[in-house]
Amino acid sequence: MHRDADAPAEAAHDNLRVLYADAHLLAFDKPSGLLSVPGRGADKSDCVATRASAQWPDARVVHRLDQPTSGVIVLARGLEMQRTLSDAFAQRRVDKRYVAIVDGWPEDDAGVIELPLIADWPNRPRQKVDATVGKPALTRWSVLSREIATDGTRCARLALSPETGRSHQLRVHLQAIGHPILGDALYAEEAAQARAPRLLLHAEALSLVHPATGDELRIESPLPF
Repeated sequence: MHRDADAPAEAAHDNLRVLYADAHLLAFDKPSGLLSVPGRGADKSDCVATRASAQWPDARVVHRLDQPTSGVIVLARGLEMQRTLSDAFAQRRVDKRYVAIVDGWPEDDAGVIELPLIADWPNRPRQKVDATVGKPALTRWSVLSREIATDGTRCARLALSPETGRSHQLRVHLQAIGHPILGDALYAEEAAQARAPRLLLHAEALSLVHPATGDELRIESPLPF
């Protein structure tokens, strides 16, 4: 595992923690609330891509995390590596593990959610399940723990492995089976939103074959909740 001397693991750059850096790719620990790429308007220019390019001008985006989601995000260095890594994501050769805390207790200990998704155009940026025109989406989940909050409400900590990368996939899939993620301002009912100060969804780990060295690379971010 190789890293730039100017960017050791766990280093911080503009409040963006570097988890991995070498001549080919970068990985950061994105905080909840920070955009992955610039949004529309000058007030939405601050993001992972902008902060990364300030130190690594060749940094290129290959995937995104929702603004309220925290955890591992990877950028490529240079156009050729961007194409290579983008292909790896598109061809599902990157394993992603998320952790979420959801409302209620799932009946089973593990399962698969396979529900097609599409943009809910009248209510953008929301997405929705649509069996007719939705794009295939598959999420594997398992229960890590079942808990009871101090107010007596039930919640469960889940490990999530999306096999596809649709917009808001994990959030919509969990809402669709009756267990929305706590703190989700788009898909949870008001009571579940109010039970957390942020969306309780974290990209905990990402594994891939290093596109330049061929080594197995696993990048992890500690859970913030």
